[in-house]
Amino acid sequence: MTGPATTVVCAGCGWVAPAEEALPFRCVNARSGDDVDHLMVRELDPEHVAFPDEAHPNPFVRYRELFHAYHLGLAHGLSDAEYVALVEELDRAVERVGGRGFVATPFAPSPGLSEAVGCEGWVKDETGNVSGSHKARHLMGLMIHLLVVERGGLAPAVGADLAIASCGNAALAAAVAAAAAGRTLRVFVPTGADPGVLARLEELGAKVTVCPREEGVPGDPAYHALRRALEEGALPFTCQGPDNGLTIEGGETIGYEMVSELAPGGGGLDRLVVQVGGGALASSCIRAFEDAALLEVPVALPRIHAVQTEGAHPLERAYRRVRRRIGREVTPSGVVAAMAYARTHRSEFMWPWEEEPRSVAHGIVDDETYDWAAVVAGMLATDGSPVLVSEETLIQANELAREATGIDVDPTGSAGLAGLLELSRRGEVGRDERVAVLFTGVRR
Repeated sequence: MTGPATTVVCAGCGWVAPAEEALPFRCVNARSGDDVDHLMVRELDPEHVAFPDEAHPNPFVRYRELFHAYHLGLAHGLSDAEYVALVEELDRAVERVGGRGFVATPFAPSPGLSEAVGCEGWVKDETGNVSGSHKARHLMGLMIHLLVVERGGLAPAVGADLAIASCGNAALAAAVAAAAAGRTLRVFVPTGADPGVLARLEELGAKVTVCPREEGVPGDPAYHALRRALEEGALPFTCQGPDNGLTIEGGETIGYEMVSELAPGGGGLDRLVVQVGGGALASSCIRAFEDAALLEVPVALPRIHAVQTEGAHPLERAYRRVRRRIGREVTPSGVVAAMAYARTHRSEFMWPWEEEPRSVAHGIVDDETYDWAAVVAGMLATDGSPVLVSEETLIQANELAREATGIDVDPTGSAGLAGLLELSRRGEVGRDERVAVLFTGVRR
């Protein structure tokens, strides 16, 4: 008997979701206070899955065979043609609501940036994506999964409200996807959210709740409100992996597109410098390159550098603690052992930042890095490292990004470039290295 093409497994406790489970979003063993970093992860079986060479413009069609929803649908009577039709129908609805549908975004070297950073600098430009950021990829993947489940009659709960906590791009992306599918979305935002974003959310029919901080209560109040809504029956339509592990799949299309661009030349990247708030973006990119390696695509996993601000860096703090646990010599077995301990002793490594974080790159100052473990493991496995950047460097990087490339990226979206500037100043990047950054959000 052959196994399934995809399985969904908890990286924290090892629980394997049954093949018939329609919504394997959150581990059934997750309990408040158990100190285990429960995160459902989609695994591929290379005996049944190949990296696609089809050049379809829509990434959710092109890479469909790498999605759990695709194999779940086929197992319950959906044909390949019907799955493609479902994705294309949803994409047309997204375009009607948001003004554009999904296509592969540009990924190419930038001569202007290369001269400034002293290496061969590549840019993956997400500013022209649905709702103006990469976030829509995560939510599109989830909505496709929900529609597959709905079409197959696999779970009556899919009619419940969707819910997300966000202060900007993720909320807008979720609202576009929800409106396109005719679903009710509840959005929890902190005080100080951009009035323009709030107005657009209301235009899209989202139900917005503003969540002030409570004295003496650590962590993001919007995230606390989201957790309460999920406990009351809402479905996690989020960009936080611990609440919905399948959100990583949609984000992986960013990495898949980079792999597809690099593979024909037989080359790869020496480094990937990624801005980190909640961690789903970096986790998605790491997983995409790991999938490609598993499926024997000739593109190696680059050294991963995760960028955070000097004012709030919970991921960097967790990395240092894991690194100390490994000891002087970093070995594969040492990394595996240290990460196994960290995932089952979460509070020793990841907890909310003690002060309310603020930055010009406001989209990466999450109180916690929710998908921290995958990013720490990715840095350790590739001899990468976290990079802390100042507000001055974030502003400088944004000015350079817009002047050198003509891309109207916001300070959050160009924060990866700030990390590359910092690495370059330290003399850590060679002139012959190929290094990629992601421009993830347009200025609003």
